[in-house]
Amino acid sequence: SFGLESQTNSTPSSSAFATSLADPGIFSLKHEKDQSVGIIGAGPAGLAAAEQLRKNGYKITVYDRYDRAGGLLIYGIPNFKLEKHVVERRTKLLKDGGIEFVQNFEVGKDATLEQLRKKHDAILIATGVYKPREVELPGNDLGNIFPAMEFLTASNKKGLGDKVELFDKGTLNAEGKDVVVIGGGDTAMDCVRTAVRQKAKSVKCLYRRDKENMPGSAREVANAEEEGVEFVWLSSPKEFKGKNKIENLVVNQIELGDPDESGRRKPEIKQGSEFEVKADMAIKALGFDPENLPLLFDAQKLQVTKWGTIKTDFNTMETNLRGVFAAGDIVRGASLVVWAIKDGRDAASSMKTYLENMELKKTKVA
Repeated sequence: SFGLESQTNSTPSSSAFATSLADPGIFSLKHEKDQSVGIIGAGPAGLAAAEQLRKNGYKITVYDRYDRAGGLLIYGIPNFKLEKHVVERRTKLLKDGGIEFVQNFEVGKDATLEQLRKKHDAILIATGVYKPREVELPGNDLGNIFPAMEFLTASNKKGLGDKVELFDKGTLNAEGKDVVVIGGGDTAMDCVRTAVRQKAKSVKCLYRRDKENMPGSAREVANAEEEGVEFVWLSSPKEFKGKNKIENLVVNQIELGDPDESGRRKPEIKQGSEFEVKADMAIKALGFDPENLPLLFDAQKLQVTKWGTIKTDFNTMETNLRGVFAAGDIVRGASLVVWAIKDGRDAASSMKTYLENMELKKTKVA
């Protein structure tokens, strides 16, 4: 989940993000170093590292797959939680400070990780985790069933004044529809609250545990309830039904059994308890996993954990590839924006040490 601890308008992590770079004068560099750093991902971790390394005088290039910098801050978090001009102003200050942004750039397609390593003295991988967790259910391929990010991105692009065909045609727009969101984290809350603002006819949230065991912040749930979202606790989707597009969801009732290893009571299906929920739009918000980066980046040697997150040295944040570091959600799994910012800053200071040592070795050789 994006996990911004939200108040209605601003959030500690997003406002901190906005104000920590209020003074563009920070960037009047006395001396630019010859060494350069390539940063993959323009989300909170990548931007925090870019800012710090630039202040230390390094040449910085940020590579990002989207058409705008900001990562989840720009496309994942709804406007009512983080105003986008805040993120855009922040990016502009970084550009004015001499940081180069390369948008619509996919590592593995436009350049391999190896090619970027040859081009720069150090690399930071800060891609975040974007692969949506799936529910494999009968009827999965019916129309009007969307992953959370697709729904949120369309809404955010619209808010930024972009032309979004699928939204304008009504496909990705919740207006007048019975919307069902599956999942219970902060991303699910972002989806239900966005659907309410798009004037959905009804908005339901299905979650397989009870209110006490919900992973999303309690304040978010309270906000959603106040706005008219109906929570269907202890429920789990069994099947999507409809001719070409979704019309109904078959849902199982759940009871909480004995605690599992983590101490949480395990959801079990109540036999013969199924019921139907009307839906002409379903949104899956079940969390995010890392993409297969060794494959995607054409970097078979890059070591990852059994979860697919990147393996790093706990102290230096360096991966098993020399001079390649990693920070943010791609290391710790989906987490809070504030942690991504902290990770980015920590990685930057580690990279500075690495680059200084390289420079020392060079002068010794010379």
